[in-house]
Amino acid sequence: MINIALPKGRLGERAYALLSSAGYACGEYFPDSRKLVFCDTDSGVSYFWVKPADVAVYVERGAADVGVAGKDILLEYSPDVYELSNLETGKCSMCVAAPADWQDDMSRPLRVATKFVNVAKKYFDGLGRDIEIIKLNGSIELAPILGMADVIVDIVETGKTLKENNLKVFENIFEISARLIANKASYNFKKDQITELVKRLNGEVNA
Repeated sequence: MINIALPKGRLGERAYALLSSAGYACGEYFPDSRKLVFCDTDSGVSYFWVKPADVAVYVERGAADVGVAGKDILLEYSPDVYELSNLETGKCSMCVAAPADWQDDMSRPLRVATKFVNVAKKYFDGLGRDIEIIKLNGSIELAPILGMADVIVDIVETGKTLKENNLKVFENIFEISARLIANKASYNFKKDQITELVKRLNGEVNA
């Protein structure tokens, strides 16, 4: 059996649809179930759904052989896993955004609101810009509106939320999409099965 960790939500549903099309459907699975683990001996897979930020943890620690995680999660937490494939779904961007009339005041540290602390630090370190990180877990857009932060570093998909809150993108840091990752030990022990899974998935992605 290959144990597969998928993120709850739309990204997980898209990933499951790809895996199902590639021959890894699970007869037990249906989207509205509150069950967390689904097994299918015919397909040789076991699926479980976890919070998106936790997928890499389950894979790194070997509870899952493979998993699907956004590139944002991989760059923020740097898990010790293999990145096997770009699934070309869940596409969005990591951006610096601020009020439309924002101008950087270089005389003081830049106040940056984000939940992607490591990504933000690395980006602004590369620019040589001193920053003050304000760690938030949700509604990041509110911070500059209330004057608590100068800019935000966050994921932007359509830009609609930014526009509705009079914010705009100033810098695109990197593009994001879903990646198939593998536990390093599992990849060695189940190399044939995982290699076949990657081959089939890539066939669906490139179809």
